[in-house]
Amino acid sequence: MKQDLLSFASWETSQVTALIELALEIKNTPEKYQSVLAGKSIVGVFEKPSLRTRVSFDIGINKLGGHFVYLDSKANHLEGREAVADTAANLGCWADAIVGRVFKHSTLEGFTAACDIPVINALCDLYHPCQGLADFLTMTETFGDVSQTKLAYIGDGNNVTHSLLIVGAHLGAEVVVITPESFEVDQSIFEQAQLIAKGTGAKLSYSNHLNDAKGSNVLYTDTWLSMGDDTPLSTIKQTFMPYQINQQLLELTGASHVMHCQPAHRDLEITSNVMDSKHSLLLQQAENRMHAQNAILATLLG
Repeated sequence: MKQDLLSFASWETSQVTALIELALEIKNTPEKYQSVLAGKSIVGVFEKPSLRTRVSFDIGINKLGGHFVYLDSKANHLEGREAVADTAANLGCWADAIVGRVFKHSTLEGFTAACDIPVINALCDLYHPCQGLADFLTMTETFGDVSQTKLAYIGDGNNVTHSLLIVGAHLGAEVVVITPESFEVDQSIFEQAQLIAKGTGAKLSYSNHLNDAKGSNVLYTDTWLSMGDDTPLSTIKQTFMPYQINQQLLELTGASHVMHCQPAHRDLEITSNVMDSKHSLLLQQAENRMHAQNAILATLLG
């Protein structure tokens, strides 16, 4: 029976911890996995443009011996050209898996209902599971046992935030999300993560107050405007600027490292001097996207 990755909320904790272990092994001994996807073809359906997601999947699949086919939806949305179900059903005739970077989570749900091959969420409006896994892979490399760490996400409660909460819950971490008022995480998704946390001892919370980030090991931020959001920056800059990650906030919280899923807007959500400093894990995160995704692919297809 096929397994999809639309969100780690539906996965067992043992599966998520196994992915972290496998990603570390693939990263450290790549020669052992260079044929795990031999003869496999994976189709990437991208409604949104991408640098890290596209390149990390393409090169990562090649390193595992597989073949990646990139489909760019020139009209932005798949809907209208052909029914989502028809797209997925046809791809299922040829491909071994679909990687979807889409606007709506419902598009991915339509994919998985229409085909018998695994569907992997490479970003949607609600979740970004590959990013979340890569981020906790990075934290594992940096700190060891992440159940002894505190991650403070600061900024807009978005798809990345949701996946950090879910993966952090599986791994027993402390995750606090700090946002301006009216930019909090989706309550139903927070409750999904809390259910997982009950079984692992993870500590999850959200707040509007920067003082709640004190004692964190890592400060994490993302863009204030999600890709495709055409709200003028000037209308939200005043709201978000107090939540900027900068040297003063590092000193206030005592955090040793900063993270950002990129693309970053320098000197807006994070200052350049922090982004380029010894505190930054940004490039390690970017590299680990490939290793985390390869672990996912090897698990679902290998």
